[in-house]
Amino acid sequence: MPHQPCPNFVLAFWWYCVRLKKMANSQPVVLSIAGYDPSSGAGVTADIKTLAAHGCYGVSCITALTVQSTTGVTQVQAVSGKLVADTLHELAKDFQISAVRIGMLGSAEVVEAVAEGIKRANFLNIVLDPIFKSSSGATLLDKKGIDVLRQKLVSLSTVITPNADEAIALTGLPVSNLHEMKAAASKLHELGAKNVVVTGGDMSSATREKAIDLLSMQTEIGCVQEEFSSERIKSKSTHGTGCAFATALAANLALGKQLSDAVVLAKAFVKKAIAQAHPLGRGVGPLNHLYRLEETPRVQQESLHHALKDH
Repeated sequence: MPHQPCPNFVLAFWWYCVRLKKMANSQPVVLSIAGYDPSSGAGVTADIKTLAAHGCYGVSCITALTVQSTTGVTQVQAVSGKLVADTLHELAKDFQISAVRIGMLGSAEVVEAVAEGIKRANFLNIVLDPIFKSSSGATLLDKKGIDVLRQKLVSLSTVITPNADEAIALTGLPVSNLHEMKAAASKLHELGAKNVVVTGGDMSSATREKAIDLLSMQTEIGCVQEEFSSERIKSKSTHGTGCAFATALAANLALGKQLSDAVVLAKAFVKKAIAQAHPLGRGVGPLNHLYRLEETPRVQQESLHHALKDH
């Protein structure tokens, strides 16, 4: 008699196909775990805009409240670890999360809660954007929190996206040029990071004319490092660039892009969002996360025409 396939295998394969079809026909859901910025240049509200711009559905877990505007941060209040844990648990029960972006965490207690929540939910495509200070200099995570993040979150993440200062805080190494970026990335791999993007947009000195980001990946053949450079844009609308990059990266991973392609697409999104930003606020203004809406006036006019006709 011909060999009959195992019923359990057939059932498992059928269910796998059903899940793939369901995911292909549904809008990717991306979770933002971050703080609240009332000016909407960074944090969860900015992330929701970035995710919408990429065709993803954003859900969020707020880790801290801030009092801030484009001129800087004046107050920070972390929420309780239990509230964060309960939020993550509830969202994981309700949604098929395709990717996660972790930003400002606010306290060591919240870092612990996020690490446990991620392990319990077994999330995929986790982008860790380690935010320790605001661009205006306010402390957003203390030394104890940084230590816990280093010990518990770095190894759980798919990719970590520190800027130069954050890479220094995590590794203890200097980061002021490409050679030092590579050394810091290698050190982060030693700390458990699978993939690292050291962003150089805020570095000066040797890379002043161009913004250079370094992608470092742990592969079967060892550590592979790739450089991405782009011309700097002179602008005062750069509040939340790190959040936008990490969230765009998470969105592209949720959409099925390979990591290196996702990095290129995220860089291009941020560059365009800076270039097309409107001058808002009295300080460092936000990006234009939804610039693509302004690039389709004809479609909008046609939609208005049809809406008026139907009415």
